[in-house]
Amino acid sequence: MVEVKLWGSLGASAGGTDKVDIEAKTIGELLRKLAERYPGVQPHVTQGIAVSINGVVYRDDWSKELPEDTEIFLLPRLAGG
Repeated sequence: MVEVKLWGSLGASAGGTDKVDIEAKTIGELLRKLAERYPGVQPHVTQGIAVSINGVVYRDDWSKELPEDTEIFLLPRLAGG
């Protein structure tokens, strides 16, 4: 089980919570289970999401394993230029 902190609009899309506990072994499994539990999160996942694990940001490597007792943040895609 990992604790995931939801940044910005992701928290609102997850029913107003800013952190959740999810049983997942990889980033991909985490995103899938999060979207199943909180369907409002799915549009963020589809548009693009960044996953920070202990300060290292992953944007495409959804096969990355999630170590236990780690700090995980999910950040919605930022637009701009």
